[in-house]
Amino acid sequence: MTDFLDRNGLSVDSRLVAFLEDRALPGTGVEPQRFWADFAALLGAFAPENAALLTKREDLQAQIDDWHDARLGQAHDPQAYQAFLREIGYLVAEPAPFQVGTQYVDPEIATMAGPQLVVPALNARFALNAANARWGSLYDAFYGTDALDAPPARPGGYDADRGAAVIARAKAFLDAAVPLASGRWADWQGGAAELADPSQWVGSKPGAMLFRHNGLHIELAIDPDSAIGSTDPAGIADVLIESALTTIIDLEDSVAAVDGEDKVLGYANWLGLMRGDLTESFAKGGATVTRVMEADREWTSPSNEAFTLPGRSVMFVRNVGHLMTTPMIRLPNGAEAPEGLCDAVITSLCALHDLKGLGRLKNSRSGGPDGGSIYIVKPKQHGPEECGFTDRLFDAVEDILGLSRHTIKVGVMDEERRTSANLAACIHAVRDRIVFINTGFLDRTGDEIHTSMRAGPMIPKGEMKASDWIASYEDRNVRIGLACGLSGKAQIGKGMWAMPDLMRAMIDAKIGHPKSGANTAWVPSPTAATLHALHYHAVDVFARQREIAGEAVPSLDRLLDIPVATGRNWSEAEITRELDNNCQGILGYVVRWIDQGVGCSKVPDIDDVGLMEDRATLRIASQALANWLAHGVCTEAQVDAALTRMAAKVDAQNAGDPLYEKLTPDGIAYRAARALIFEGVTQPSGYTEPLLHAYRQAKKAAG
Repeated sequence: MTDFLDRNGLSVDSRLVAFLEDRALPGTGVEPQRFWADFAALLGAFAPENAALLTKREDLQAQIDDWHDARLGQAHDPQAYQAFLREIGYLVAEPAPFQVGTQYVDPEIATMAGPQLVVPALNARFALNAANARWGSLYDAFYGTDALDAPPARPGGYDADRGAAVIARAKAFLDAAVPLASGRWADWQGGAAELADPSQWVGSKPGAMLFRHNGLHIELAIDPDSAIGSTDPAGIADVLIESALTTIIDLEDSVAAVDGEDKVLGYANWLGLMRGDLTESFAKGGATVTRVMEADREWTSPSNEAFTLPGRSVMFVRNVGHLMTTPMIRLPNGAEAPEGLCDAVITSLCALHDLKGLGRLKNSRSGGPDGGSIYIVKPKQHGPEECGFTDRLFDAVEDILGLSRHTIKVGVMDEERRTSANLAACIHAVRDRIVFINTGFLDRTGDEIHTSMRAGPMIPKGEMKASDWIASYEDRNVRIGLACGLSGKAQIGKGMWAMPDLMRAMIDAKIGHPKSGANTAWVPSPTAATLHALHYHAVDVFARQREIAGEAVPSLDRLLDIPVATGRNWSEAEITRELDNNCQGILGYVVRWIDQGVGCSKVPDIDDVGLMEDRATLRIASQALANWLAHGVCTEAQVDAALTRMAAKVDAQNAGDPLYEKLTPDGIAYRAARALIFEGVTQPSGYTEPLLHAYRQAKKAAG
């Protein structure tokens, strides 16, 4: 039974009270009594407006549904459709040309280009691994994955032949990134390295040399006595490269946080990261291993001056969106508090420890009146009005914490249809604190299906990536961001590579992200970050941004082209395959979310390929089936039959998991998966959170 305590009229989970009063507030200069009074006042002022924004979403959706119902079966008229969207306020006027005014941004975000990790805040081990993924071993990344064009390592210890192939590939990378004045790195015998461009040699220390290319650092580790170095003519033991420049510590799509217990765990891990004292111990290889945060790396410049480089990623925290409420705080009227408002206050309070230097390490070194910045990613916002609401919310949080205006920076996920259609206006609404825009193909597709639910049956989800609206969406994100002055001040990002075991395919495909002008993109692991970093050496992103700046922005006609399968006759085989594909993905993800509280994991797909799944992928699958049911492409009986077939497959795929509970029709997880499909049309914006939270809370209550 959870205990609740009264704090200024708020009924607050005692675990949250203890965390805030015993750990988060001490040392910050924010006095507890004043904090609770200000927090209560903020909730009182912003909660009603938050609710009104959600009501507006539903009102707009109802009008769009009516529009499509009245025209079902008619040819789509883009001009009439856009005129209607403007009339109801879904589309707004473009702002006059402007440049963002964001200041005091860390270089990893503003002036460097490189990979970005996203990890669940509830998993301390993953969070530490991600924070420490600023530097990665190129040797390890090639040796341990399928990225190398060479046979896999033979079992039974170190494979010298594969090791030789790894070393050859790493030295070929050096030839491209930091070429020698003459000869190749494979022939270098050690001593002074004469570079074609001597300015690339920026530091040294015993046993290592430091180079820089495209703004990223490369460390050459020299150790002739090591197992690897002893086989190398120059004693090179490894090539370390700057990898995950930034990391998003996620309280949203990758976690299953449904109550005060879960939220406090996430907040506590974020506080530990901001203080630099987070640790995690676990068993590995018969021993206990303790993870800590890496220290900064010390160097001496060619002019004999000491300097340091950060040893860790610069960390954002992703708050939840505007939709959900949380049982950990109840308002004076008994209603649950909006979770996004709570996240804004509490994660910023935790980050105050970084700004005030209360811990052992620093996250933000951007300077400014408060000595740094707080970086918050705000997802699932619908249009500029909601972005403006976030801007004013962050103003209020800054006032509570005694921070200068715009110390809290915002990353805007361009993942909802109303945001991507009004992107310039959304950026304008947060123009003095924006540090990030990022396309989110998965949520954007889920919202595309839900917004146009009544327009007709949608094409299968596997065909969505080839839709013209997707290409338009990705291009618009970059070009609008550049037109608003984000280059050199903020990240323009791209989405996740979802197949963590297929690194060769990632290397082949993901170079498209820096070529598009995006200066960051998401990767699923520290190893993937190291391999994706190679792309930012191959492409000078900021030069690419200068090349495409001023190019025409793809039209709204393309962006708002609805992916309806017009006049398509579905075969039984097509329908069965699509039902099985979606039902397998839904069940495979939901069973872990509900039964084990795992918000993001590598889930085998219907073909047994491991995919990183989170709520965004679930949103697509559930909305796709809800759409087909709504338009009679399939029947309830067909969906139930697919769920039965795929439950057996998911059970078999999880047979080796000792914590796994088999799927049964009367089980909580199975019922949750079914509800996501059959209640999908009525879910707000097609989001999965309301049902997932309700069923997970029921599972926790059942023990």
